[in-house]
Amino acid sequence: MSSESVSRGAMIHTADLRVDYDDFTAVHALDLEIQAGEVYGLIGPNGAGKTSTIKVLATLMEPTYGEVFIAGCDVAVDPAGARAALGYMPDLAPVYDDLKVWEFLDVFARAHGLTGDARRTRVEEVLAAVSLTDKREAMAGSLSRGMTQRLVLAKTLLHRPQVMLLDEPASGLDPVARIELRDLLRRLSGEGHTVLVSSHILTELSGFCTSVGVMEKGRMKVSGAIDQLVKQMNRTRRLSVELLEPAGGFVEQMQGYAGVSAVSADQMTLEMDFAGDPADAAGLLRTLIGEGLPVIGFAERKLGVEDIMLDAGATDVS
Repeated sequence: MSSESVSRGAMIHTADLRVDYDDFTAVHALDLEIQAGEVYGLIGPNGAGKTSTIKVLATLMEPTYGEVFIAGCDVAVDPAGARAALGYMPDLAPVYDDLKVWEFLDVFARAHGLTGDARRTRVEEVLAAVSLTDKREAMAGSLSRGMTQRLVLAKTLLHRPQVMLLDEPASGLDPVARIELRDLLRRLSGEGHTVLVSSHILTELSGFCTSVGVMEKGRMKVSGAIDQLVKQMNRTRRLSVELLEPAGGFVEQMQGYAGVSAVSADQMTLEMDFAGDPADAAGLLRTLIGEGLPVIGFAERKLGVEDIMLDAGATDVS
């Protein structure tokens, strides 16, 4: 084991990772470190290098050079050990059309070495985890796209992998299934599993990721815990003030308050940038009420994954 003993126990660790396709470099000198229990969102525009990175982590493709460790296993030295710790869910993964849902899972449970009652119990557990118990007797090929995504996720969970790589897991899921996916990933994180999720649906990542990495043109622009990255952005606060009267008549007045800028009105709501801390915001609210503005709502819009990506400037494809 090298690379600083896999950087104090990181479950996913890469050092100077590079991926070339002939004379095109898809991933440049990528250093990535994800600890146990993290749900890490890998984001970026199309062509940023996300899929190539995941394929290398999943041991499906050899990098041009660089080090890759999964759960402490050096992928170049012990790929079988890395695969035993991995659960990989590709985007739009195929299923066996001529097998029932439970049979499809049973095949993979056997491949993972599960036997007897333990295998049957685990199949039922993962069916329940993705809300497919009532479809256990259906043919896998008859499922909708969203249900197929659930089935592939269930297959990925069978052997209780320490590290999960999910490429667009919410693709095709209805709103209820997306909420269930979010709750499942949170539960897995709480149990110590490490999850890397690649998705272009940034609002969903905000709902369950603890950390994010923003890639552009094969390079990592920024990486870290969401709350820490938001703090580093040094953005002004974005306040929303809901009124009992049309907001347009109060725009000019709002522009006169200290720290307030970029005021806009949308029907009964004022939106503005505010340079100040929470105590300053509370003071502004007291002032507005004291001066007779008909305020019925006052809130700060929290910054999230979308803001981090825009702040990083990741808009160009390779």
